[in-house]
Amino acid sequence: MSFKCGIVGLPNVGKSTLFNALTNSSKAQAENFPFCTIEPNIGIVPVPDERLDILAKISKSKKKIYTTISFIDIAGLVKGASKGEGLGNKFLSHIREVDAIVHLVRCFESEKIQNINLNIDPIRDLEIIETEMKLADLESIQKRLDKKNRKNIDEKQIKILELASEVINKGENTDIINHNFEEKDLKLSGLLSIKPKIFVCNVDENSIAKGNKHTSEVINHYGEDNTIIISAEIENQINQLDKSEKINYMKLLNIKNTGLKNLIKKGYKILKLETFFTSGPEESRAWTIKKNCSAPSAAGEIHSDFEKGFIKAETVSYLDFVDCNGWLESKNKGKMRLEGKDYIVRDGDILNFRFNT
Repeated sequence: MSFKCGIVGLPNVGKSTLFNALTNSSKAQAENFPFCTIEPNIGIVPVPDERLDILAKISKSKKKIYTTISFIDIAGLVKGASKGEGLGNKFLSHIREVDAIVHLVRCFESEKIQNINLNIDPIRDLEIIETEMKLADLESIQKRLDKKNRKNIDEKQIKILELASEVINKGENTDIINHNFEEKDLKLSGLLSIKPKIFVCNVDENSIAKGNKHTSEVINHYGEDNTIIISAEIENQINQLDKSEKINYMKLLNIKNTGLKNLIKKGYKILKLETFFTSGPEESRAWTIKKNCSAPSAAGEIHSDFEKGFIKAETVSYLDFVDCNGWLESKNKGKMRLEGKDYIVRDGDILNFRFNT
C-alpha cells in the first residue's frame, strides 16, 4: 500500500515549493501569486530506508524496490472556500482523496513574498483551513442525512455523520469521532475534518534548527508530536546537490534529516504504518502495512492470491537476518520461524510466504 498526503494551506505559504522539494521535481509552478496551482499536482516518492539498502547487498539482489508515498499539491484555500470562494469547492474535493493532510503554514517574515493577510499569524491561518473543512463537512452531512438520501446509508455511517454534526456544531475536538468508530468506517464517511493531520511550519534558513516565535505558537497549540519544521526553499536547494555536498550543507545548517525523511516518519506514526521486507537474489523490496497486520493480510499486499492461499510465512527479524548474513544462515542458526495465520507482522520482518494457488 502507498499512502497519500495532501499538502494544503493558504495561498503563497510555499505549498508548491515544498511539493517540488519533496518530489525533487518542478511539476508545480512555484509562482508568487495565489491559485497558480489549479489542478492538483501528484508526485510519487520512494520512501528512503537504509534497511532495504543493506538487505539488497546481503541478498545480492538484482533489483531494489522502495515502498512509496504520494504527495498531492492542492491549490490554496481561502476563507469562504466551503462556499466556493477561490475555487474552494474544487480544492476541497481533492482533499477527500488523501489519507493524511499536511497543513503547511507560513512561519517566516518576508517583504518579497505576497501574503493574503496583513501579518504572519500561523494559528489564524490554520484555523481558517480547519473551519472551511468543517463547514464543508457540515454541508455534506446535511445533504446525506436528508430524508431522500438517508435511506441509502447504512446505520453505522448515519451514526458517524450524526456524531460529526454534533461535535462540529459544538466546536468540540473531532478526535471524539475517531475514538468512537473503526478506521475503515471513518474512511468511508469521506469527512475532511477527521483525517489525520501533520502541521508543517515553513520557516526561513535561520529558523530551521531551532524554530522561531511562530513555530513555538504552532507547537504549543497543536503539539510537538503532530508538528515539524521545514524550510521549503532550503529543501529545494538541498535536492540540487550531490551526496557529499548535501551532507556538508546539512551539517552547516545543523539539520540531521531532510524534511522528506521527517515528514515520512511523522506520517507513518500518525497513520500507524510499518514496513516489512521481502529479499532474495531477484529483488529486495519494502512493503507498507498497517500496525497489527496479520501475516495473511501482509501477504495480500504482494498479491491477493497470496492471502487467499496463505499457508505459512517464513519469518526472520531484520537484526537476525543481518547478523546471519541472509536466509541460509538464518535457517541454520534457528533464527527463521514458521508463522501461521495469527501471526502479527512486526516492523522490519523479512518474510517469505508459502501459499496454495
